[in-house]
Amino acid sequence: MRRSPLPTFSQRPTNLRGHKEWLTEVNVLGIVDHPNLVKLIGYCAEDDERGMQRLLIYEFMHNRSVHDHLSTRSTTHIPWFRRLRIALDAARGLTYLHEEMDFQIIFRDFKTSNILLDEHWNAKLSDFGCRDNWIHGAEYIQTGRLTSKSDTWSYGVFLYELITGRQPLDKNRPKNEQKLLAWIKPYISDVKKFGKIVDPRMEADFSLHSGTRLAAVANRCLVRQSKMRPKMSEVLDMVQRIVETRETGAPELPLKSSVLNETIPEEKKKKKGLNLNILEMPMTPKRSGILKSGEVDMWMMMGWILKMKARKSWEQ
Repeated sequence: MRRSPLPTFSQRPTNLRGHKEWLTEVNVLGIVDHPNLVKLIGYCAEDDERGMQRLLIYEFMHNRSVHDHLSTRSTTHIPWFRRLRIALDAARGLTYLHEEMDFQIIFRDFKTSNILLDEHWNAKLSDFGCRDNWIHGAEYIQTGRLTSKSDTWSYGVFLYELITGRQPLDKNRPKNEQKLLAWIKPYISDVKKFGKIVDPRMEADFSLHSGTRLAAVANRCLVRQSKMRPKMSEVLDMVQRIVETRETGAPELPLKSSVLNETIPEEKKKKKGLNLNILEMPMTPKRSGILKSGEVDMWMMMGWILKMKARKSWEQ
């Protein structure tokens, strides 16, 4: 029988409290079950001369991470149709974490290195239960507020990474190209210029129709006001329609955006294209989602925000 190596992740707690938190983390990871989330296979905790050693064992992902394949050092590239499927799988995973369990997990550190690919190139999210996500959440550091819409914003950045093949910040590029969201702005307001930001490694397999539609979804995720960003279930529906339309060969019509129609001033609605200025997308995002006092109970566990479905939902 063919044996597959299992990836592991270990931690060393500094005290008994850290160990108890780790056990709680393991218990929650054991509950989470979805085709687009990396599975926890097992765990181990042992006390030796070096202190308490902790080990988590996850299923093996044969094709590494999306980040590895988008890297300029990669000798292979992901074709456009597969990038669309990865976008769909990632949206499914985030939707499950946000809306389909008895509690809510906010990823906080959603990025291409945390999206792994199995032997069939199905995408699965990893490290969604890592406590470090709470520490490194950019929007939390800036505002002290966290909602599931921070993951929505990160997903929007991820979509532009799939389109361009570039990282959000790459200091190895020319100064005016180092920040992805700043670099794409001059090109996405005109469909004729849009091709200039497309990853050249995709060459002829890129679809301008589905590409601009995916960028439109990304723009909705990157709206300045977090309340106006769609829920991940709404994002999933939009991405699924793009994928299904491409695979069935049906005409690829522009996505309707009721949210944008409500938020964009009348004089700006007349402008065409995918202009991020119209959406007032900040280069450094700010949060405006706040929980009303007494509306929900909040638990902070290993960097997770848990929300019981039986109680009232987050203020969107």
